[in-house]
Amino acid sequence: MSKRQHIVAGNWKMNKDYEEGRALALEIVEKLQPSETIMVLGTPYIHLKGVAHIISDINNLYLAAQNCHQEDSGAYTGEISTDMLRSVGCTYVILGHSERREYFQESDELIAAKVSQAIRHGLKPIFCCGELLQTREAGAQEAVVGEQVKKGLFNLTPEEFSQVVIAYEPVWAIGTGKTASPDQAQEMHAFIRGLLAAQYGDEAAQATSILYGGSVKPDNAQEIFSKTDVDGGLIGGASLKANDFIAIANSF
Repeated sequence: MSKRQHIVAGNWKMNKDYEEGRALALEIVEKLQPSETIMVLGTPYIHLKGVAHIISDINNLYLAAQNCHQEDSGAYTGEISTDMLRSVGCTYVILGHSERREYFQESDELIAAKVSQAIRHGLKPIFCCGELLQTREAGAQEAVVGEQVKKGLFNLTPEEFSQVVIAYEPVWAIGTGKTASPDQAQEMHAFIRGLLAAQYGDEAAQATSILYGGSVKPDNAQEIFSKTDVDGGLIGGASLKANDFIAIANSF
């Protein structure tokens, strides 16, 4: 049975102008220590080519886009295709992030189409799922996250699914300073892995990296990452500071 990869992915969101992004990527490369942890930089589109050049020779450091379109090409002003992303050096693409679901009304069906498109064109999706505060308070978090996972991923063949990384983000713990307890994170990660086992078999489920995304910082990362089913993090604010991002990656 293959050992799950530890992955720490930074999501820069809509931050850093061109020079600032270049400086951040250079600082990360300069301070990075050799490690088996996979590190991913999820940058705005304007940074992709420049950051790809900066990190091209660095082991276990990869580039992600924050979104893609579900069609190959065409009259979709302002959108970006998977082939465009591949052509500038992307390995991963973040899909289904709670901000895309909430602010841009992305449905489970649209996200599923994007996931399929990414895999077809050689990108690894970091598929995001998670619940709102009112859902958690109502005790319906497993029902909601379960639906997101089933609708977003279960149309994939086993071979296609093997390319997927999952990121669980309790929406109530993103940018709020609140963090799910390590036990809450483990509980949901174990639930998700159980869904994967039921659909794709235990071996596939055990091989899938499931990341926690919700206010991970250097001072709480080690405790969160120590949980059996937590394989890394999708990091927002802390990924914008090289020292913090590297400290989180070193928390394994």
